[in-house]
Amino acid sequence: MEVLYIAWQQADSREWIPVGRLDREESGTFRFVYTKGAKRALGFKAFGRMTDLDTAYHSDELFPLFANRVLTKSRPEYSDYVRWTGLSADRASDPLTILSITGGLRGTDPIELFPAPVRTADGRFSIDFFARGLRHFAEPNLKAADELVSGARLFVMRDMQNEHDRFALTLRTSDPSYLVGYCPKYYTKTVCKLLEQNVNAVKVTVKQVNQKAPFSMRLLCNLEADWPVGFEPFTDSEDFLPLA
Repeated sequence: MEVLYIAWQQADSREWIPVGRLDREESGTFRFVYTKGAKRALGFKAFGRMTDLDTAYHSDELFPLFANRVLTKSRPEYSDYVRWTGLSADRASDPLTILSITGGLRGTDPIELFPAPVRTADGRFSIDFFARGLRHFAEPNLKAADELVSGARLFVMRDMQNEHDRFALTLRTSDPSYLVGYCPKYYTKTVCKLLEQNVNAVKVTVKQVNQKAPFSMRLLCNLEADWPVGFEPFTDSEDFLPLA
């Protein structure tokens, strides 16, 4: 089963809270449920016609709320959009795969999607993500990010005094050292646990640099680590638990 979580940004605290879960079952049917975070998030309102927080919703087609976040093939920038994701044409045709990389971000609402990490065939933890926060960095840092090449190693650093996320992890280059972004905050608690288990086993590499892309799709990275025995991501918060 493929799983994406939906995060909603609370207006006053700016906290991103998991409020829903989108699955595609083996039959191909899409299923959406709200999570416990929806009842904790102040000011959150149910999506569209899915008004009952305690009901599971099913559809043979992807729900419009999410389908509208995938760029259509008729758009002139579609080929660039697919190239920036680093996906093959076949994989890019799947809406859940696209949403798992792009987050379905739109400037008109405070919603983002992100995938649940899964164990690879060889028993590893692996996630692909775009580096966050690049628009807040100075020009020398942006230049350093643009000059990176596929396969380049990046290093994670704790940013424990970050007022928005005490688990925040910055990404830096080796030599010379430049900060070139942040890990997505949805994964920071999980990655911090992996670092505590074996700091040397956590490896971040550059998958692709998209110099002409928006900052949100500029630097595509991969993070791999050992998958500890008994480890399960997203189990440290009730926000992720389904209500239905």
